[in-house]
Amino acid sequence: MSTLFTKIINGEIPGRFVWREADVAAFLTTGPLADGHTLVVPTEEVDRWTDASPETLAKVMEVARRIGAVQLDVFLAERAGLIVAGYEINHLHVHVWPSRTMADFDFASADQNPDPALLDANAEKLRAGLRAAGYAEFVPAS
Repeated sequence: MSTLFTKIINGEIPGRFVWREADVAAFLTTGPLADGHTLVVPTEEVDRWTDASPETLAKVMEVARRIGAVQLDVFLAERAGLIVAGYEINHLHVHVWPSRTMADFDFASADQNPDPALLDANAEKLRAGLRAAGYAEFVPAS
């Protein structure tokens, strides 16, 4: 059975994509810790990050690094938070978000009912930043 993330990647469930290529996709989470909170996911279904091939893990982390660097500028953050938790969905995913303090790492404070218009605006803001940073070939129109 396909994971939730595979269904998003395949377009069966809507997603706010900010990055798409053959082996990695990135889209905003629906339970953000901060504006622009993004999940970076391999298109291949890998349950645990420790099961990923070195190539897959390196690719996911490189995309996460690029997105995190742009989040710093676009959302005026001091740091980009990064966590690989793996309990929510059994499909490797890396959380990347603009961070200002260690309190930003508390998943209990995630917004479980974010404004869809704000999510759309944050996705577009991040896509624009990624295009400006030279990654336009990987950034979908919406």
